[in-house]
This record gives sequence, structure tokens and C-alpha cells, in this order.
Amino acid sequence: MTPSHMAREVAEIPQAAARFLDRARPALADTARALRDRDPALLATVARGSSDHAATYLKYAVELQAGLPVASIGPSIASVYRRPLRLAGGACIGISQSGQSPDIVDLMAAAVAGGALSVAITNHPDSPLAQAATHCLPLEAGEERSVAATKTFVNSVVAGLALLAEWQDDAPLRAALDALPEALAQAVALDWQPLSDRLHEASHAFVLGRGPAIAIAAEAALKLKETCGLHAEAYSAAEVLHGPAAIVQARFPVLVLGVEDAALPHVRDTAARLAAQGADVFVTGTDARGATRLPHVAALHPLVAPLVLIAAHYACVEGLARRRGFDPDTPPHLRKVTETL
Repeated sequence: MTPSHMAREVAEIPQAAARFLDRARPALADTARALRDRDPALLATVARGSSDHAATYLKYAVELQAGLPVASIGPSIASVYRRPLRLAGGACIGISQSGQSPDIVDLMAAAVAGGALSVAITNHPDSPLAQAATHCLPLEAGEERSVAATKTFVNSVVAGLALLAEWQDDAPLRAALDALPEALAQAVALDWQPLSDRLHEASHAFVLGRGPAIAIAAEAALKLKETCGLHAEAYSAAEVLHGPAAIVQARFPVLVLGVEDAALPHVRDTAARLAAQGADVFVTGTDARGATRLPHVAALHPLVAPLVLIAAHYACVEGLARRRGFDPDTPPHLRKVTETL
């Protein structure tokens, strides 16, 4: 069987991350210098889809490491409602694989007009989004032909983390990013067959995480929907207990993304609780009573560990899509570049 574009692009993730880290050093240094000079009181993000999951990841990373509040702004504030933004003294990061969607571009322009220091993270440095921003971090991911974003998502997160490391002069995070391509190479080779076997004929699932891993849970759930036709919802491992857990009954599939950070005991407790309700729970990073443990790459910096999990998930999902009768490259009713207002 000829490999899908998605399979090839997942295999390229380690090389794409290494390429960004090698080529982006001047742009990272320049943008980090501008952030230090501005010393923003607020960081805003603008993105949709997988790019918005990357923005959520960056939100947690910045709040954890820099102590700076990060807010996601709805693009329609500028593109549909045409309201001005007061962002003097702040910064705005726009993330878009294509850099073409008019609503993202309009919001970035509104942020600039409102006084924000602006940064575009995109795979196309000549795109309208890059043109609208003062600084650009080109993703260097190479062409991505599958509709489902994989290597561009990973590089979007890598770009945000690398910018944070330079901005905050964070030596441990910088070292973790230097080692990240090898960790990603290990992750795409992991065997998550037990999860694939359970989801082969499933119609619904939950994906859970906490901290930066909630962004990965959202991205994992999206990929199950768009490539596998499986209705998956992402929740915080805390938030799921505030209502959604009520529908978890016998054999309800749940993927719990645990990493070695301060939230892990709470994530483990949620996994065990849902397993006790009869759910088929699959968990990473820990053992939980009644749950199936999936392999993961251990002993990673807590800010890169969740990102490494998505590489393993992508590899699993590509095969799962084909098992369920879908072409992972061409999800129904979707296009590679989505332009919204």
C-alpha cells in the first residue's frame, strides 16, 4: 500500500522540528529582543483550528514560565464586528499554517492598530498574515499535502516554545528543545495498537489532559474527528468531572494524556475514577487502576512532554483512519486552506 501523505508527513516531524530550530535562530533572537524591550503586560493570541490548539499550548507555557496572562481573541471581533482593540503595551501572536484566512489577518491588523507588538507564526513567510505583523517566525515545515495538519502543528508549538526560551533566557527549556527532534523520532515509532483496536469501531471518545496537555487533547480529538469520522471531545481532566463524566458508562473509550509534571497525580485519579465507572481508559505517563497504559517517551522537560505525545497520536490516527475506511489525506467536506470571515 502506498503511504498516505499524512503518514509521510508524520514521519517528517522530527526533521521538520530540527530544521526550524536550526534556521529560525536569527528571527527568534530578533523577536525575543523586541518582547524584552516591550515587556508586555498581556499577550494575546489569534488562531483557529489546529493553530488555535498551538496557541492554547503557548498560553500555558507562557503563564507557567513567564507569569504573563495570555488571552485568545476571537477573530470575528475584527473581521465581522469591526471593533477596535486597545492593546498598547501588549503583544499579539497570530498562528496560521497558511497565513491566508481573512479573519486571522484582520485581527492581526487590528492588534497592530491597537498598539500591540505583533508576531506571525506561519509556514508561509510571504503570506498576508506575515505581511500584517512586525515579526515573523517561518515554520520551515516544508510542503504539507494532507488536509490534516501534523508537522505544521508541531512546528507551531516548537516556534512558540523556542520564542519563550529566548525571551526568558530559559536554559533548561532551550536544552529540551535541542533534544526534541530525537524525542519526536522515538514518539512516531511508538505502538499505540491497543488504542487503535478499541477505537476501530467506536462512535465517540473523550480525550483528557491538564496544563499544556489540554491543548494536545484538543488537537488529538480534532484529528479523530476529521480523519476517522469519530466524535471525540477534549476536556481538562478536572473539567470532565464537572458534568461530562455523567455520560461515561460501560466501555466508553477515554484517552488520558498524562505527562510527568505537577498535574500527573490529579490526571491519574481522574483516569482511575472513569475506569471505575466502566470506561475503557487508556493513559500515558502513569499507571492508573483499571486503565491500559500506552507507551510514551519518558524523562522529558514538562513543557515539551505533551507535544511529544501528539506525534505518537498522529501515527496511531493515520492507521486508524484507514482501518475505519477513511482516506486520512482527504477528510469529507474539508480543504487544506480554510478561509473564514
